[in-house]
Amino acid sequence: MADTLRVPPGTEPLVQVRGLKMHFPISSGLLRRKTGAVKAVDDVSFDIFPRETLGMVGESGCGKSTTGRAVLRLYDITAGSIRIDGTEIGGLSQGALRKHRPKMQMVFQDPQACLNPRMTLAGIIGEPLDEHTNWSRRQKLDRIYELMDAVGLNRNFANRYPHEFSGGQRQRIGIARALALNPAFIVCDEPIAALDVSIQAQVVNLLEELQEKLGLTYLFISHDLSMVRHIATRVAVMYLGKVVEIAPREALYAEPLHPYTQALLSAVPDPDPASERKVERIILKGDVPSPANPPKGCNFCTRCPAVMPVCREVEPQTLEVAPGRFVACHLHDKGKPIGGPTPGANQTTSNQQGATP
Repeated sequence: MADTLRVPPGTEPLVQVRGLKMHFPISSGLLRRKTGAVKAVDDVSFDIFPRETLGMVGESGCGKSTTGRAVLRLYDITAGSIRIDGTEIGGLSQGALRKHRPKMQMVFQDPQACLNPRMTLAGIIGEPLDEHTNWSRRQKLDRIYELMDAVGLNRNFANRYPHEFSGGQRQRIGIARALALNPAFIVCDEPIAALDVSIQAQVVNLLEELQEKLGLTYLFISHDLSMVRHIATRVAVMYLGKVVEIAPREALYAEPLHPYTQALLSAVPDPDPASERKVERIILKGDVPSPANPPKGCNFCTRCPAVMPVCREVEPQTLEVAPGRFVACHLHDKGKPIGGPTPGANQTTSNQQGATP
């Protein structure tokens, strides 16, 4: 389970992201010349340690999904460094990335759209084996049945097509496909967003069981803050292409430090009516600025209830303000600067001091 993870001192992160930028060009005019860029991900850094789950939250359009896809190099990134299991993949060509694909996989948001409607369940799960192994047909079939058992699918369904399955079953197919090559790292891009509430818990519990059994490491992207609290070890909060806060799960939910995190968590409904009445909602004014033209200084300065003059002029540094807690906000400028933007790099310090990730 996520709340039992302890990172031994000296453990190297499985995933290291430094200064990641993903800018999409804007072209205009008769000759379609580049006139600007949408800064979907702008200087993002974080670590993910073996067997942990980093939850990534934020409102729609903040860059969560783009970050997940960029980390797996589904895009050619604009700038930055991505190291997975010690291998730098940020600058590799798509051809050179092929041999590294088995160690990193993705579970997509829409289980209907990501499955080929003309392929059977066995064909979908076995496709990675066709691409990356030279196994015999018998070996592949044995592996397909093994994966179906692991995600709770009946072996008798192997020759059925995606339209014959429910949404939850389709997501299990997607998870089985992601597991086919024994990856170490999986990006879960809102894997429960398209599912009924009754099915969401089943899929999340399955992901947790597989993590414990297979030693998986997750980047779990979601809008559902209550589900992230259930599954995540640490949580990264994104706003307008930047990570504004990274902290151990319980610490972040108990005492959010960044004003945006405070507003985000205040919007989470409480199932207890008595507690719900006591919650003070933080209503942010205005709209999210365009990622094509972010504000000067702090990205959040146009909506922040605690804005100061410096916020409109100077971009805040990401500082470690407590063991394992990183925040980019001028309200916490007394934090300890770190050697380059390396949020999460000192997580082992918080573990040694008994913090619960």
